[in-house]
Amino acid sequence: MRLVFAGTPETAVPSLRAVLGSSRHEVAAVVTRPDAPSGRGRRVHPSPVAEVAEEAGVPVLRPAKAGDPEFLDRLRAIAPDCCPVVAYGALLPQSALDVPRLGWVNLHFSLLPAWRGAAPVQHSVLSGDEITGAATFQIVKELDAGPVFGVVTEEVRPSDTSGELLGRLAVSGAELLLATLDGIEDGTVHARPQPAEGVSYAPKISVEDARVDWSAPAFRVDRLVRACTPAPGAWTEFRGARVKLGPVGAAPDVAGLGPGEILATKSRVVVGTAGHAVELSEVQPQGKRPMTAAEWARGVRVTGDDHFK
Repeated sequence: MRLVFAGTPETAVPSLRAVLGSSRHEVAAVVTRPDAPSGRGRRVHPSPVAEVAEEAGVPVLRPAKAGDPEFLDRLRAIAPDCCPVVAYGALLPQSALDVPRLGWVNLHFSLLPAWRGAAPVQHSVLSGDEITGAATFQIVKELDAGPVFGVVTEEVRPSDTSGELLGRLAVSGAELLLATLDGIEDGTVHARPQPAEGVSYAPKISVEDARVDWSAPAFRVDRLVRACTPAPGAWTEFRGARVKLGPVGAAPDVAGLGPGEILATKSRVVVGTAGHAVELSEVQPQGKRPMTAAEWARGVRVTGDDHFK
């Protein structure tokens, strides 16, 4: 099939590489978000998907909006049979959805109808799901509600961060997407409507959402930190300034700490919650590099009067 691939972040790269490597399909163009500032220097860079496409010699389209007339004219001129989408990051208007004769096929990182929305993997970790996965579906106007072509499942490991889980899903999802496109082409794969039961939503997790509540049970603190790693980054307040936190471990051997109370020794930093205490692994003060929790505690000289808030 003649394809136009839409995607933006690193998460979409395995799928783009899979489609580019297929002998059955031609990637006529790639659609991605406009170049944006990134990194500590905030220099403008092309998206990861754009970089891979340019290396492969594939034309890259960067519309400010997918409904821009100039973009739509270009898309119609390319005349794709189908448009696979992975984490493109912008809404697709009906005028764009109508262009490919076989529609737009999205790879979404949940077992639909669970976790429709922008942050399915983060919400899966936050909610303590034991099993998640990825699904390919036909894009319709309603958010992530189109009929499903296929799914792949993935175990959520007890120590998984969102980044680790998404990394595995990006790889297995790429295989699913390619198999879906192959099946659409030869007529062996057909989309089925999503069930009406089991619908849940996964809105974007904001920086404010990522603040640790030390009055919550330890398991909630653990899930929040893992769900927000690497982005937007779980954080707490120490002496009036924000510090980011890496994944925490259980510290049931330490008793008597109230929520947010800190116990620092030469080798470890333990913080109280509503349940048992948790042990910090990594801390990143504002404007500084990440460091081990023990290294951070030595540097700031944690006292018995210090609390996280």
